[in-house]
Amino acid sequence: MHQTSGTDRTWFVTGASSGLGRALATAALERGDRVVTAARTASVDAFDAHHHDRLLALTLDVTDRGAVHQAVDAAVAHFGRLDVVVNNAGTMSMGMVEEFTEEQARAQLEVNFFGALWVSQAALPHLRRQESGHILQISSIAGLGGFPATGLYSASKFALEGLSEALAHEAGAFGVDVTIVQPGGYWTNLYTAMVSTTPLAAYGPLRAELERQFAEGSVDSDPRLAAEAMLAVVDADEPPLRLALGSMTYDLAHEVSRQRVATWAAWEQVSRAAEHAVAQP
Repeated sequence: MHQTSGTDRTWFVTGASSGLGRALATAALERGDRVVTAARTASVDAFDAHHHDRLLALTLDVTDRGAVHQAVDAAVAHFGRLDVVVNNAGTMSMGMVEEFTEEQARAQLEVNFFGALWVSQAALPHLRRQESGHILQISSIAGLGGFPATGLYSASKFALEGLSEALAHEAGAFGVDVTIVQPGGYWTNLYTAMVSTTPLAAYGPLRAELERQFAEGSVDSDPRLAAEAMLAVVDADEPPLRLALGSMTYDLAHEVSRQRVATWAAWEQVSRAAEHAVAQP
């Protein structure tokens, strides 16, 4: 359980130079918390000068495991403790599964999955010793299901969510909470900085249909709303394992769950027939 108040926490936020990470770091600073921002380009100048005494900006590439451990240790040495660790650093790759090169596929997993793994591993010894703390794993609406053109991005978020479910059980034994945050659309640089595959002509019609759907159904919000929701989660006495951000994500979570339950039920007889205990051969 949490042992610090909302104005007595130290945060470690990756990908904090823009978007959700910057909004969350700003919100934490504004209510009096201490914040360590970790990003490829780190500067205290991105934040109000009134907060600089409670801010430590570190340059960090989360795919470098050794550098991650050094950064987390530096954060603890500077502020004395960690309370909330936010794995927000991430990239987005768009394209059909068939189109991805090996380099592109591996790069997507390196940041979104392995980066969060390295930060979690580096933070856990400190959180375990304190017997308190909270890890926020920033997933995505793409962590709810795989959709055309998001295959590798969804794969990275599915991997992160599976890891985080296990971590929640392991860390919970030491009083450390884990929450998987699933944001919908926010006005960040995630889309403008994303990597796109070289398109195959065969997928032209599908791409045209996707562009039409995105134009009609895209909803993007101010990142500050996401920050407010995450502050509420870390303040909660019993924080959730998962938090959907936005109506689109919330509704999709229910729809995906209903579809999966319906499919399992329709195939129940086949599923159960596939199990029958026998003696070891």
